[in-house]
Amino acid sequence: MILKVVFYALIAMAISWLLVPLIGKLAFKVGAIDKPNQRKVHQKIMPRMGGLAIYLAFFAVVLVVMPLTKELVGLFLGSTILIAIGIWDDRKDIPPKVKLLGQIAAAVVAVLFGVRVEFMSSLFSDNAFHLAAFSIPVTIIWIVGITNAVNLIDGLDGLAAGTSIIAAVTMAIVGSTHAQQTMMMLAVILAGATLGFLQHNFHPAKIFMGDTGSMFLGYILSVLAIMGVAKSVTFISLVTPILVLGIPIFDTAFAILRRTLNKKPIFKPDKEHLHHCLLNMGLSHRGTVLVIYGINIFLAASGLLMLYATTSQAMLLLVIVSTIVLVGARKLGIIRLKTPAVNHKNIPEETVDHKQS
Repeated sequence: MILKVVFYALIAMAISWLLVPLIGKLAFKVGAIDKPNQRKVHQKIMPRMGGLAIYLAFFAVVLVVMPLTKELVGLFLGSTILIAIGIWDDRKDIPPKVKLLGQIAAAVVAVLFGVRVEFMSSLFSDNAFHLAAFSIPVTIIWIVGITNAVNLIDGLDGLAAGTSIIAAVTMAIVGSTHAQQTMMMLAVILAGATLGFLQHNFHPAKIFMGDTGSMFLGYILSVLAIMGVAKSVTFISLVTPILVLGIPIFDTAFAILRRTLNKKPIFKPDKEHLHHCLLNMGLSHRGTVLVIYGINIFLAASGLLMLYATTSQAMLLLVIVSTIVLVGARKLGIIRLKTPAVNHKNIPEETVDHKQS
């Protein structure tokens, strides 16, 4: 079974790798390009829309090798909505409200086809209560939140893609050990398709995934988390997907906190995300991305350990991880009461921060 799933992932990787150059040419033809300007530091026009290769490779394999369940149909339809919105945005830079409406629509589609967070448990008890009608808004908020979180971390070459691969592999491990075969297969195939793209996207990138890719990856990962551990009833099993998707979630949460503390609009872009802080410390572009990969692996591994630990051990580990995250965020300057000017002298000129969020 494992060898068969790995084979599917390799096929998805090959398809994605072969499609990326073709989609890069298509991006130039349709105007899905990222031009240098005063707010951006890359020096040449870059094609966007590379995430279309991940989408096509993923579903080219999934729709052939997996049974067409109700949830899978919903996943395909919701993803297609986001791909259309993403391509539109990569070409025209549409207003954030329009993107948000598209994300909500995609989340609603997933809910209508059976993807829901059904239970919630307390911190001190494994007794759970059924969310009933509240499962719909909770699920929509989760899907839209993770979709936006992955979208926001797409600021350096290979960052969103690599982070998504780590999350997908972790979910595949959870799926394989908890007899959740559908989630495991989807996660492995997604990792393969994204890895094929990453070979063109790691620094120095030849193409950007654009909102086409970052929203698609966030959407798929959020749905996989619901299909897997988030459907379980214990508190720790609900914490695990948050740690697995830790980098995008924490970076977004700290951005909201930082902007609130500094009395700035929550949606106003700044340059104090995790990757900005690491670059400002003098790390290279590749070094910054690799450090964030390492942090992501640490968080994902912590989430896995919690699933297999006793309740008391898991709670202790959660306290330790939370303390490390908060102290690290404070030391790096991700959380500041006053926002100092960023020292751009230490940021390499070749850095591509095409989100600027």
